Amino acid sequence: MRTVAALLVALTLVAAFAFQRRGGLRRSSQYEWEMQNPADDPADAMEPGEFSFARFRYPSAFGGWRRASWGTDANKAERVFLQGVRRLTRVNARSVEEIIDADDEEIFHWPWLYAVEVGYWRLNDGQAKRMRQYLDRGGFLMVDDFHGSREWATFEDSLRRVFPDRTVVDLDDEEQIFNLLYNLKDRFQVPGRQFIWSGSTYERDGVDARWRAILDEKNRVQVLICHNMDLGDAWEWADDPQYPERFASLAYRIGINSIVYSMTH
Repeated sequence: MRTVAALLVALTLVAAFAFQRRGGLRRSSQYEWEMQNPADDPADAMEPGEFSFARFRYPSAFGGWRRASWGTDANKAERVFLQGVRRLTRVNARSVEEIIDADDEEIFHWPWLYAVEVGYWRLNDGQAKRMRQYLDRGGFLMVDDFHGSREWATFEDSLRRVFPDRTVVDLDDEEQIFNLLYNLKDRFQVPGRQFIWSGSTYERDGVDARWRAILDEKNRVQVLICHNMDLGDAWEWADDPQYPERFASLAYRIGINSIVYSMTH
């Protein structure tokens, strides 16, 4: 019943974000040269939707706007993922993504935000302040695809600028974000495509998957931290017969649960 109720609430609240602007196609094309794996635009790319996948474009700690950081797996990953959102839920998802620049006030129009390879990001004080305002107004940030202690340290340096007053906590199996549309108590490490030839589920010294978060004063997840895993790669290569289905399936469920959570909490 809890799962059904959560989904019904999601379908109700999603109307609050209805018909998000059509800027995605234009904005994505503008940054395509920075993306790792640009995909062809679908036929319905210009059609609005009730939900949009918003990807965060940030400056890198190693050389400004670094192609292989914020744009990793883009934009094939989100477009394949959005196909799954459309098939597996009743959320009216737009088929193309929105690119949200770290300096752009546009961030406040997109309630769910995804940042990849945050082991390379570097937010200045102004960008960190804007991110904090976004999250405290009800926004939700999901970070993914960073590995090991070195990348954690770089990620945490900018996170402290956003949340100097809060600490990162580990999420347990009973957290609501793992028990909405899908029950995710039996999670495991989701590797990138490198698993096909390496056979290893981890990279660098990131041996164990870490499910962490920043919570607000009401214990709502504001930042979902997926450390030592690569959900974006799993979305991107979900259509590759060499990439194991069990990894892609879990990555879809985690992403979808985060969307439902962001719209119901």
